[in-house]
Amino acid sequence: MQVCILYASRNRESDKLKAIADSLAKGISAQGHIPTVINMNAEHERLSIYDYVIIGTETVSLFSAKVPDVISKYLAEAGTVSGKRCMAFISGGLRKSKALLNLMKVMEGEGMMLRTSEIITKADAAMAIGKRLNVERNL
Repeated sequence: MQVCILYASRNRESDKLKAIADSLAKGISAQGHIPTVINMNAEHERLSIYDYVIIGTETVSLFSAKVPDVISKYLAEAGTVSGKRCMAFISGGLRKSKALLNLMKVMEGEGMMLRTSEIITKADAAMAIGKRLNVERNL
């Protein structure tokens, strides 16, 4: 299955968030799926071809629960995302739970079907999550 891992940091690039996204990709590829990692701040790709979408971010600032605006803009221009099965994850900030809720609201506002959500702070945990993540369709 085609899996897309999108990430957006508060700055143009975050090494920690990129490492988490890459580790998730390694875990998913260990299951035999084909992951693609995309930085939403730098690249733009249509999501219509993907079977499963993973979106990860960090909070806008340390004390904030807001997620970067680039996520909603990216999803609005990403083609058909309504009905896509997806996962959300947050990596940083003090108000991680609230930020994860805000990210899920953005995704569900676009019609995405949220299957799971996680707070991932380390790349090792991301690989373990990727290995056990169920991206198959449940018939």
